[in-house]
Parts: sequence; structure tokens; C-alpha cells
Amino acid sequence: MNTSVLITMLIISLMIGFIGLVAFLWGLKNGQFDDETKMMQGVLFDGVDDLNEAFKQEKKQKIFKGATMNKIYDIAIIGAGPGGISAATESVIAGIKDVILFEKGEEHSTTIRKFYKDNKRVDKDYKGQKVELNGNIFFNDGTKESTLELFSEILQNNHIQTRFKTEIESIKKEGDIFHLWATDNQAYQAKYIVISIGKMGQPNKPDYKIPISLLKKVVYNINDCKEGEKILVVGGGNSAVEYACYLATITDTTLNYRRTEFTRINESNAQNLKEVIASGQLKTKFGIDIQGLEDQDGKIKALFTDGSSDVFDRAVYAIGGVAPIDFLKKCGIELDTNNIPVTTDKLESSTKNLFVAGDILFKSGASIATALNHGHTIIEEIKQRIQTP
Repeated sequence: MNTSVLITMLIISLMIGFIGLVAFLWGLKNGQFDDETKMMQGVLFDGVDDLNEAFKQEKKQKIFKGATMNKIYDIAIIGAGPGGISAATESVIAGIKDVILFEKGEEHSTTIRKFYKDNKRVDKDYKGQKVELNGNIFFNDGTKESTLELFSEILQNNHIQTRFKTEIESIKKEGDIFHLWATDNQAYQAKYIVISIGKMGQPNKPDYKIPISLLKKVVYNINDCKEGEKILVVGGGNSAVEYACYLATITDTTLNYRRTEFTRINESNAQNLKEVIASGQLKTKFGIDIQGLEDQDGKIKALFTDGSSDVFDRAVYAIGGVAPIDFLKKCGIELDTNNIPVTTDKLESSTKNLFVAGDILFKSGASIATALNHGHTIIEEIKQRIQTP
């Protein structure tokens, strides 16, 4: 056996030994030798990927078990919109101190920030439905900016503990305690849950397929719309009308609604729409639906049911939103045939001590005032239950 062969064999042996040492140290660090059965099964059957995945799952379980040693909140509130802010504020006023508010966005009131244009009118009475406030938050007609400022002051003045950029992905009840999992694998616990996450975080999309090449040009708010673009706005509600009326003042805009009459908009928007159309600023396609969209040289070609077509730089769909059904089901909440949570008159879901507030309780949405009342109703009930175990 010549020298070169011996050197090669020695190098290979050293490499194998080094790999074995690394694996041994990895096993010690991660507790792979703590359990004899687990160790033997790992040696006999698992590959490196299997071992890594097993370690991740075991780590997650340790986080969950560790959470049982951590703080148990009286109330955990999911969603920092009007309903969630109301529930948190009413809790503080009621003397319930151990409250935490979760919001997946960077700030409170994500729907208002994202889907309301600047200076948008915000009515207390949604679609003309008058609601008398019965809680401790005074809210009246205003604008997007004044509404956001009001809620910021409320959160600050009441010193409410918040977790922004924290999305709760599932809730599981064990005994009398709810375990909440966030997408970053953090675990929380609470005795009562209030879910107030709204619908507009998941806007409705058209039934027809949108070409992949156009996905960035088909949007659900006007944040990215620019002057000089030819824009199609689709929808028949307040948001669609407000978007169209505003865009028509800065760029070539067409409003498409499948009906001929607007029955869901407030008087102010109805008047603005009439004036913008009369001035010739806004083009319309009413009583006509869209059959589909095509990519024409990187632009949106809309095919209408009357046989006509037109090409646009951008399309804005403002056709409402849907409840986050998968999340609600993960939380064990019973839904009716319209996928609306089934609740009692106290807004308690099918799971005891888990309450639901806001527009996810309505097929066609609800007002800010209604959400504020929901928060008050829920906390009054929770307060009574805490005082009378």
C-alpha cells in the first residue's frame, strides 16, 4: 500500500470522525440522548432532515409547556380595530387590569388606514342605521384622520398593553384556559378571548381568474394609484364611489357597477357621484358586469358582458370583504350557513368565554358605532362573570 493511498485513507477517516463529533455535540446540545428510546429510534430510522424537524417540533412543545408557567391574562383581544379598542378600553374602565391587545398590523385600525382614502368621511351611523352608543367611548361623525387620532389617544390614555405586528394564528382551549399561538411561535394564555378582526383584511376578489402577469395591477385600495394612469374602479358601495370620485379628479377613471342604481351608499357620496358624472370627469359602466380580464401588452383588458372591452393601467376592486373563515374554525367557533359566527345575545360564541365583535357578525358589514357597542356589551358580561365565579 503506497503512501498516497494511506494519506487518502487517513484524511477520509479524519473527516468521518469530525462529522461524528459534530453530530454527537449536536445531540448533546439538543437533548437527543436524554431519552434512550428516542435516541435509538433516531439512530435507526431518522435522516438529518428528520432529526432537524423533530427538534423544531420538540422546541415548539417546550415553548408551549413553558407558557403554562407564564402570565395568564384575564382577557386577550384579537384585533386593534374599533371593536378591539373598545373591548380593551372598557376592560380598563371596568377595573380588569390583565388585558392584552393583539394586532397583526404595525398600528391600530389597519382597515381604516389601508382602505379609507385621506380625508374620507367617517359616519357614526353606517348606511343610515342610527346606533346609540352605550359604552364609555364618545364617537361622532368625522374623517379618517380624526378617527385615527381619537383611537390613538384612547389607547395611550388608558395605558393598554398592545402587541403590534403579532398575528394570532390559532386558539385552543384546555380546561378553563385559552392557549394562543402567534405566527412567531410565541404562546400566550388567557381566561377570556375577544375576537374583533373585521372583514376587510381579506377583501373579496372577483369570481373570474386574474392573469398572473396582472396581479400587481389589480388592487383593492387606491394606495398605489398614480396620476396619469387609466383606472377602472369596480363596485357599488361607499368605498368604490369614494375611490372613483377622488381618482376622477386626478386621472382618467371609469366606475363599473353591475347594477344601474346605488342603494348602499350614503347621501353625501350619492351627491358627489352625481356631480362628478355630470361634470364629465368620471366615466361610467353601470348595469354591466365584467366577464374576465386579459393581459394586453402588460395592461388590463376588461371584457364586459355587453360585448364591449377597454384597456386600463390599473383596476381597483372595492367589492367588500369576507370573514377569515379558516381562523375562526381553528378557534373552534361554530359558523352558520353564511359563514357568520353563531353567538348569543351577549356575543359569546359556541365556545364558552370566547366572544366575537364587529363586522364579522354581519353579512354586509357594520358601523364603527356598532363595534364600539359590542366591546362594551362583551366586557360587561365578562366583568359579571369575573365577579361571580
